[in-house]
Amino acid sequence: MVASSASSLILLCLTVSLLLLLLPLPSHCADPDPLLDLCVANLTASTSSSNFPCKLPSEVTADDFVFDGLSKQGNVTNLFGVAVTTGNVLSFPGLNTLGLSMNRVDFGPGGINPPHSHPRASEIGIVIEGKILSGIVTTKNVYYGKVLTAGQVFAVPRGLVHFELNLGQTKAFFFTAFNSHLPGSTVLPLSLFAAAPSIPMEVLTKTYLVDEDAINAMKSKFVF
Repeated sequence: MVASSASSLILLCLTVSLLLLLLPLPSHCADPDPLLDLCVANLTASTSSSNFPCKLPSEVTADDFVFDGLSKQGNVTNLFGVAVTTGNVLSFPGLNTLGLSMNRVDFGPGGINPPHSHPRASEIGIVIEGKILSGIVTTKNVYYGKVLTAGQVFAVPRGLVHFELNLGQTKAFFFTAFNSHLPGSTVLPLSLFAAAPSIPMEVLTKTYLVDEDAINAMKSKFVF
């Protein structure tokens, strides 16, 4: 009886140990090593995973690995006085499977990149020109903000709400990099007041503790 119990315990321990070895523990998780030299995105094909299908090698050109969009100043004549030029896999197919991308963010005087988040990537940026307030808010509602000038670098943890505000009276801009070829962006005011179809009025009035007139006034500002 004792021998049988001991054998069962040993078998249980071996089973648990094996399962622990097979589990994708956080310390061992990473993107898989690529099996190809390159996988330029075939943007015309449908995708059901985190990567686009690869172009045929015969269709790949040098232009797939070059993107000049970040060299051009964006148009900041809009509601927020900001222009975000995205250098992700959708505009830069050579980034497919590489797990990285870049943006350029231009500001008019007093322009703001409103509170937003990137669900699929952490971010690092460098100010090139201007005086910019960069702020982030944690899931415990702790705010961290810093005024940055040219040459200073900032970081934003994945998924956290953050913003940038041009404090100067002239144009400003910075570059950002992400550890995803398609980081995504959820802009809070647009998500709340410009969603289509609209978020139910009762949800918005109860959320902001205001009446329908106040919500309609906010929505009217986001009619494009």
